[in-house]
This record gives sequence, C-alpha cells and structure tokens, in this order.
Amino acid sequence: MLVAFHKPYGVVSQFSPLAGHETLAAFGLPKGVYACGRLDHDSEGLLLLTDDGALHHRLSDPKHKVEKVYWAQVERVPDAEALDKLRKGVKLKDGLTRPAKARLIDEPALPPRDPPIRFRKNVPTAWLELTITEGRNRQVRRMTAAVGFPTLRLVRAKIGDYSIGALKPGEWRRY
Repeated sequence: MLVAFHKPYGVVSQFSPLAGHETLAAFGLPKGVYACGRLDHDSEGLLLLTDDGALHHRLSDPKHKVEKVYWAQVERVPDAEALDKLRKGVKLKDGLTRPAKARLIDEPALPPRDPPIRFRKNVPTAWLELTITEGRNRQVRRMTAAVGFPTLRLVRAKIGDYSIGALKPGEWRRY
C-alpha cells in the first residue's frame, strides 16, 4: 500500500508522541504504514507512507536518485548567479550537494500557512522550484541560505512520479 499525505506545517513525520507537536497519528492514516523519508515540522507538503519495505527503500535511499520537487519561498529575489550555484551543487558543512534543478516560479496555489511566514515590508520574497535527488537533513533550507536567500516557507510538491495534487493540508489518498 502507498499513501500520499499532505503534511501540514507544525506536524512531525512520526506516529509516536512528541511533546509539544502534533504527529501523524492525528490524521486517521491506515495502520501499518510508515513514512518514506521525513519532512521537518516546519515544512509542509507531500509525505509518502507505505507498508512495503522494498518500495520504501527505492523511494528514500539516495542511491536511487529519486527526484524530489520543492517549492521554497525565499527572502529577496535570487539572481542568475544564485540559481547557477544551486544547479552546480552547494558546499554545505556535510559536503557538496548533488546538482539541483532550480528555477524561479510564480507563487503556487497553496492554502495560507498557519502561522503565516514573517512579513517584512522592505524585503521582497520570491518562489523557487528546486528538484533534488538527495534528502539530507534540512537540505533545501541549507542550500538556499548558503547562496544568500533564506527559506521562509517550504513545501514538497512531488516525489518521483507522485505529487501532492489537490490534497489539502491533513488530507491523504491511497495509490
């Protein structure tokens, strides 16, 4: 079984209780599934869950190079140089990232985030679409910060052939 879940902001990617955080247990997901990878509590979007160990391995192990597409709202508007750095790979404390696909996009049609991102009147924001084939801890946030454009809101839109589609935060569907 494979389940696509739109993880809301503030929810942790686990079923077991964690003080001060809502968990996956609150959303009526099928019994026996577990997350293929993670999304931090302050990230939103597509989380795949399965009861199939081989599928879990194929989707989450970086050696399979499954593409993960993220929409990142960042401070200021990245220039061509910043996008080029993301496309070539960014040096982080844990090493050089694999090259990413990176492009500016129009603001995606998303429900408002609760709580909303911080707003600064004199600092514009922009949306990036980043496609990576790794899954390091907080990788997209660290990559955008390393090129000078900190992430304010992060939404995973797609993993391999699976997308968030029309799911609203907290909704899920079986594939």
